[in-house]
Amino acid sequence: MLELNTKAPDFTLPDQNGQMHTLEEYRGKKVILYFYPKDNTPGCTKQACGFGELYPQFQEKGAVVLGISKDSVASHKKFEEKFGLPFTLLSDQELTVIQAYDVWKEKNMYGKKTMGVVRTTYLIDEEGMIVKAFGKVKAAENPKQMLELL
Repeated sequence: MLELNTKAPDFTLPDQNGQMHTLEEYRGKKVILYFYPKDNTPGCTKQACGFGELYPQFQEKGAVVLGISKDSVASHKKFEEKFGLPFTLLSDQELTVIQAYDVWKEKNMYGKKTMGVVRTTYLIDEEGMIVKAFGKVKAAENPKQMLELL
């Protein structure tokens, strides 16, 4: 994970509608940047739906939620539509941002070692600094945990 109180790496990634986003465009707002392994899997769905349900409260506190995985723009669009997600999902198929945020790790799946995204959430302040970082988060609890932090 990245160090606390350091500048969060900027990025340019497409969202579920193909529009490009940068971290810099959210300057002045708190950003909950969460990395997840895969669209439409049980844990990732719980986490995304949790952020979706609490999204109005995040907005009231001046925060935006951005989810990042290596899934395609088309996959994100289907995921967003299926669950009515009100926030932005970003596609990082090249793994540039996933690696910049140090969340691409060796994982052990059923005794087999593979590389993948470790579920991680960063809280970035209005100045673009990382103020909190949580690795190996519990998908169902993470949205509430982040809301309580704000």
